[in-house]
Amino acid sequence: MSKNLVIVESPAKAKTIEGYLGKDFKVASSMGHIRDLPKGGDAIDIENGFEPTYEVSPEKKDVIQKLRKLAEDAETVYLASDEDREGEAISWHLKEVLDLNDKKTRRIVFTEITKKAIINALQNPRGIDIDLVNAQQARRVLDRLVGYELSPILWKKIKTGLSAGRVQSVAVRLVVEREREISEFQVKSSYKVNAIFDLGKGKQLTAELSERFQTEQEVEEFLESCKGAKFSISDLQTRPSRRSPAPPFTTSTLQQEAARKLGFSVTQTMVVAQKLYEAGKISYMRTDSVNLSDEARQGAQRQIVSEFGDKYHQPRQFKTKSSSAQEAHEAIRPTDFSVLDPGMERNAVRLYELIWKRAIASQMADAELEKTTATISISTNQRTLTASGEVVKFDGFLKVYMESGDDEDEEENSKVLPPLNIGQILQLDELVARQVFTRHAPRYTEASLVKKLEEMGIGRPSTYAPTIATVQKRGYVVKETREGIERRYNVFSLKDDKISKREDTEITGAEKNKLFPTNTAMVVNDFLVEHFPDITDYSFTSDIEQEFDEIASGKLEWKKMIENFYAPFHKKVSKTELIERSSVGKSRELGVDPKTGKNVYAKLGKFGAYVQIGENPDDNGGEKPKFASLRPGQFIESITLDDAMELFKMPRDLGLFEEKPVVVNIGRFGPYVLHDKKFVSIPKDLDPYTITPERAIELIEAKRVADANKTIKVFAENPDIQILNGRFGPYIKAGTKNVKIPKGKLPADLTLEECLTLAENTPEKKGRFGRFAKKAASATEEKATAETVKKAAKKTAAPKKAAAPKKAAKKIAAKKVAKKTSAVKKTVAKKTAVKKKK
Repeated sequence: MSKNLVIVESPAKAKTIEGYLGKDFKVASSMGHIRDLPKGGDAIDIENGFEPTYEVSPEKKDVIQKLRKLAEDAETVYLASDEDREGEAISWHLKEVLDLNDKKTRRIVFTEITKKAIINALQNPRGIDIDLVNAQQARRVLDRLVGYELSPILWKKIKTGLSAGRVQSVAVRLVVEREREISEFQVKSSYKVNAIFDLGKGKQLTAELSERFQTEQEVEEFLESCKGAKFSISDLQTRPSRRSPAPPFTTSTLQQEAARKLGFSVTQTMVVAQKLYEAGKISYMRTDSVNLSDEARQGAQRQIVSEFGDKYHQPRQFKTKSSSAQEAHEAIRPTDFSVLDPGMERNAVRLYELIWKRAIASQMADAELEKTTATISISTNQRTLTASGEVVKFDGFLKVYMESGDDEDEEENSKVLPPLNIGQILQLDELVARQVFTRHAPRYTEASLVKKLEEMGIGRPSTYAPTIATVQKRGYVVKETREGIERRYNVFSLKDDKISKREDTEITGAEKNKLFPTNTAMVVNDFLVEHFPDITDYSFTSDIEQEFDEIASGKLEWKKMIENFYAPFHKKVSKTELIERSSVGKSRELGVDPKTGKNVYAKLGKFGAYVQIGENPDDNGGEKPKFASLRPGQFIESITLDDAMELFKMPRDLGLFEEKPVVVNIGRFGPYVLHDKKFVSIPKDLDPYTITPERAIELIEAKRVADANKTIKVFAENPDIQILNGRFGPYIKAGTKNVKIPKGKLPADLTLEECLTLAENTPEKKGRFGRFAKKAASATEEKATAETVKKAAKKTAAPKKAAAPKKAAKKIAAKKVAKKTSAVKKTVAKKTAVKKKK
């Protein structure tokens, strides 16, 4: 056996590290956390100083058994989990569960998985930092107390299944408040004036009037004054400027830039970064430091000088503005700047390239620019026009990397002005005054919400991605792309001394991958803000984070911190128990239905927000009310009676197609078109309330083509066996079982016997992703499928039975139908009916 055991968190990391160490070392993985607080209210002993009780996760018992055996046989055990609070806690839990001896146990840390870093860590071991462990325990215990005491209140007062959390509730509040800010925003218009000058030889110069006009009258007066005017350059200013590179990535800036440049979600960024880290390609990806080690800066220098020359190198040491940042840690960077391709899958290559460019650019020279501003005078008016542009004199870091901005309309590169001279007369081609509108603050993207949380001091690098994922998983926030609406605007033009006016249209309000609050979020947020102001208070939540930092540095005792928080919090929980459920703003009376005279309500229900005509059956003698779901972007607090009545227009009858009705409706799984008893989903970019008959027919026909292309082969003697085209390629469908087709087999050439053999040899799926997966198909479905395959095999093996009289065939079909689940029943019944017709 190996003398030394190194325990890391993931198998991928273990494999990489084992390649660096000799035969005296065995590297094993704990597969992340090995124990945690159990579910239920008994996990924390509140009466005895908030003492937590931990239990080993059931799926980790085999891992523990294996690690215990390896630890017993080793002379020294090195705990090598990540260098953060979570990693420190994992090492502590391992030491406790494996009952490791202090004399033979060492804690090692590294910020990159390279041979040099691993050897250096082994040469400089330390003990477990109990202050870091306590900071993690404090966060875990406090969040459990908040969740387990607040969530039942939400279940009782609003609806079951809701949850609340210290950081997630603040994130939800930010999204809710931004949505309300947008809904209350008053759009104002003004007129922006641009002049287009003809410089000859196909060249043009565009200049802008710094002043904006508020009315059409002002626009017309200005254009009138410019008739016959001479335009000339009255001033020309040229000044040098410099642009410096951004610092290397922290966790949050990587998430923001990966979203802008690569279109990655926050979670996707962290998953890909984790793979790069575990493969030894980048430094640790959970960090709030912009610092680079001396070794990293030297590596960057060698690469810059080799690739671009000495003049492109400029050493820099960045300092993090946040007082809580750990400068001993490093920013995210490549472990070896000479490696340009990590040799991994496509997304890993793209993210690595982004990290490499940002880190390299941070050690490169400033870009040297020359900015030029031309002032253009109007002979008949005191106002002036301005044209500006810039020229790059030395590209510096821009040769490698340019940071993106949050403003979607931001111009990445300023325009370059043509050669101009003071006194130069310009030939006016056209003077255009376009009506423009003020814009509300943008909705948050995942990355910009992370940025906001970081600016407010809420959360830490390890919590950003889980927080963003949680608020979406809980149904408080949805990430959607929504179509804009058409808006009209006016354009005035002066050309050839003639003023004209036209009306044009544009699409406004389109949103791509933005975060929208749900009605549930609105109701829950208002409830928490009113009754638990501390939980959703920005500064309070930030102060809690700082207290965790103080615990980590040994300045604050963790149980005392929890006690100070819990006493007033629990008092509010007890007080809130007395609130009447009916007083929580889950519904609004909108008015009276003009047709029936019944009351119309907007309510929050089990499956989301809806509108209702009439009273509940218990209140009006049993007559059932009418219901309709709210559309995306509609909220209980602001929907009008007219808006509500529009929702009851479903189902919509679009007329006939092939002499059969075409109906649009909204079901449990979204909007759809129903034609000839077949359902066709309506894509997200189409509105079921406005979809035209022509577009609906296009969807019907497209579905027919897709269905026709889906079927590769069927067997008349056994309709339950089909060869189909699926999302991931061809497969065999045997009853309710999907069977993979082996490589090298042509789907169209497979015989019925081969399909049955493959189906029999394919085990039933027990769900995906272990305990987090949905339950496997019911026992009834499994039995029905097995029976189908078994009977079909017998039928194929015995040709005499296949040639049985019609009565016998009917009996066999009847037995099949009786044993199958509802889905299989329908399929068989339909095909039996087709046979009878023939």
